[in-house]
Amino acid sequence: MKAVVIVDGGVCGFQTSIHVESDDSQNVTFKITSGCEKAQKFGEVLIAKGPVDGYAEIGAGSDGVVLTTARESLQGCCAACAVPVGVFKAMQVAAGVALPKDIVLRIAKTED
Repeated sequence: MKAVVIVDGGVCGFQTSIHVESDDSQNVTFKITSGCEKAQKFGEVLIAKGPVDGYAEIGAGSDGVVLTTARESLQGCCAACAVPVGVFKAMQVAAGVALPKDIVLRIAKTED
């Protein structure tokens, strides 16, 4: 199965394209391209780790390969980047454990 997620980074202006594929509905491979140097590096490091077991990632949660790699690669202001969430959700769809559905974050400043 294949999945694609496009992440519009918001105020930073960068867009990231995440393509995830699985031939066996468990192990997934990634192709990540981004105008953001840090997100691009995150993708390269993740890809270098080889196929990821989608089932194991769900069980491992924040200690899995995807989110651990994100924490190592995206620090400082990029620590709250939406790209790792997009990668994780695309991985779930490609592994057949989730249905594709958009995620929306609406961020607004409020006055109390």
